[in-house]
Amino acid sequence: MIGWMMLLERFDAWDKRAFDRVARSDLPVLDALLPHLSSAADNSVLWGLVAGVLMMTGRPRLQRAGVRGLLAISLASPLTSMVVKQAIRRPRPLTDLIPVIRRRRVPASSSLPSGHSASAVAFAVAVARDAPLPVATSVTLLAAAVAASRVYVGAHYPGDVLAGVAVGAAAGWSARGCGRWLRRTLAACAAPQEVRRDRCWPGRSGSSAVIAGS
Repeated sequence: MIGWMMLLERFDAWDKRAFDRVARSDLPVLDALLPHLSSAADNSVLWGLVAGVLMMTGRPRLQRAGVRGLLAISLASPLTSMVVKQAIRRPRPLTDLIPVIRRRRVPASSSLPSGHSASAVAFAVAVARDAPLPVATSVTLLAAAVAASRVYVGAHYPGDVLAGVAVGAAAGWSARGCGRWLRRTLAACAAPQEVRRDRCWPGRSGSSAVIAGS
């Protein structure tokens, strides 16, 4: 137990040193990009727009990717805010070292894990299941930029982002499985009536046959 406590204390110290290094960095290009990207991802608005674009293409693979991505966020968001953040109450970083141009509104919720990072990674992992490689790569890079932006604007420690990545990856993989089940179910229910009765309500046709023969 003492060993675990010492390990956590060392990680916390490393985490805060890493945050301080990022806070003191002077990168004008990132100053112009990452704060706006972080704000765009508030309440998953950015991912809703990306999903909308994918679904408007009319291409089945991209449409499935968009729906699957939204499903992943619907899993990651409550898991982050209603479960993990409630179980682990970590204070937010102090933003004194963050330049004013980079600062954004810091929520009052627990710092661990990063909800923006969880939703971003969940969306990217789920989208990669169906999207072609160029699209999946672009979404993944966008998700990585959103996750990095949360440290850059002073909203999270790097460890918070790593925890959010883990939660998001789990939600994304879960959505990949749920998506397969959903697609099979919808395909079965879209089949001809006799086949649909057997697939959507197993055993129903058998009971009807028994009644008819009695």
